[in-house]
Amino acid sequence: KIDLILELAPPGEGHILGRDVNGSDILSRLIYGAQISMTIGIIVVTVSSCIGILLGLISGYYGGWVDLVLMRIVDILLAFPGLLLAIALVAVLGPSITNVVIALSVLGWVPFARLVRGQVIAVKERDFILAAKTSGQSDFRIMLLHILPNIVSAVIVQATFNLAGVIISESSLSFLGLGAPPGTPSWGAMLSEGKQVILDAPHVSFFPGLAILLVVLAFNFVGDGLRDRFDPKTEKR
Repeated sequence: KIDLILELAPPGEGHILGRDVNGSDILSRLIYGAQISMTIGIIVVTVSSCIGILLGLISGYYGGWVDLVLMRIVDILLAFPGLLLAIALVAVLGPSITNVVIALSVLGWVPFARLVRGQVIAVKERDFILAAKTSGQSDFRIMLLHILPNIVSAVIVQATFNLAGVIISESSLSFLGLGAPPGTPSWGAMLSEGKQVILDAPHVSFFPGLAILLVVLAFNFVGDGLRDRFDPKTEKR
């Protein structure tokens, strides 16, 4: 709710984080902005992981020219700075939440594909895979029922780290005006709104920045914990 009379009001009773340039409650906008950031992050990571797992399974399992072609595509995409490519794509497609998801998914699948390929190469020569081939099971069944369950823990860890990265990228695009439409309570857009009044009302930018910092740190800590939990080489202390 806009209240221009109380614009830039500092944190106080009734509005513990203060009000922004339009007199809107910052806490309310942070809560709604979390929905946008988390929704985009989950969608991008889901789409990227599905594509990356599929291509990584095919590349690692079949090898040969299939692996060579797919990995050269991966190398080409890795040569582009991820955020700059996302900015270029959104600038061409137009700023919207859907286009942000598309732009971030274009490169998002690459780390999943590389990770899954390496895991598949390590697993596919093990005895239980050779036994499955000997019993006449199809390649699809072997990849889906025998290989994938043995590498899913590594994918979960990668997804956790990627989610933190997507939130930063989405906030960066919104900060530049290439994310959610104007007026949408996105954390990056809130940061951008506050930069004009940073000296007079630093709380307008401080709290969205703090929210991004805490959420990204939280997902990185969760990723570290999952990696330690799933890594069989980790020693219990």
